[in-house]
Amino acid sequence: MTASTTETIKIALIEDNPEYRRALNIAMDHSPGFELAGKFGTAEQALADLRSGNLSQRIDVVLLDLGLPRMQGLESIPWIQKFAPEARIIVLTQSDKKVDVIRAIRMGVAGYLLKSSSMESIRAGIKEVMEGGASIDPEIAVYLLKQIREPNAEFVEAPIAQLSNRELEVLQSISKGLARKEIGEKLGITENTVVSHIRHVYEKLDVSNAPSAISKAYETGILPIKQED
Repeated sequence: MTASTTETIKIALIEDNPEYRRALNIAMDHSPGFELAGKFGTAEQALADLRSGNLSQRIDVVLLDLGLPRMQGLESIPWIQKFAPEARIIVLTQSDKKVDVIRAIRMGVAGYLLKSSSMESIRAGIKEVMEGGASIDPEIAVYLLKQIREPNAEFVEAPIAQLSNRELEVLQSISKGLARKEIGEKLGITENTVVSHIRHVYEKLDVSNAPSAISKAYETGILPIKQED
């Protein structure tokens, strides 16, 4: 499901901090094309509404905090995917812990943003996800680059041999948090060509989204610890 630029993106927010919840609510109220259709302080409340079927039919994106009371955000991801399979999940949290980042990405979230992100960045991330991309906070991209690959991890050559030089450039750009349009401008190719390269990267790495591709690339050594611009 990809929303057109004229459609309103309907969002469910699962966030236990009432002040941050209020701030996002105000920001979305003043953002044409966005609607905060559901606000929940716990995962249990959100899942009850999603399970009813009424809310899940109207939600495009779920903004999910990880540090929730009782059921944690990570625990709720499979249930959100079950009750609202068409909705994209974007983690929006304070946590940049390695275990949280890796687990969320491997569970299939479409994005991972920190609460330190500006509202403009959050809106841009939501749009990117709705257009079929993924949104990763630049701090998280750097974090993955430095932390996910173990110092003595075995270097896996097979996937590298499968990727073309251009596909590696696109993957490297994704790891730096660049959107598809920015990648096209940087590499001097059209956005449609970027989309095609991204699709081939996903197929060759056997992943379904950008966070998973980045995680696998750093873990296996496809991308080096230090990258040249």
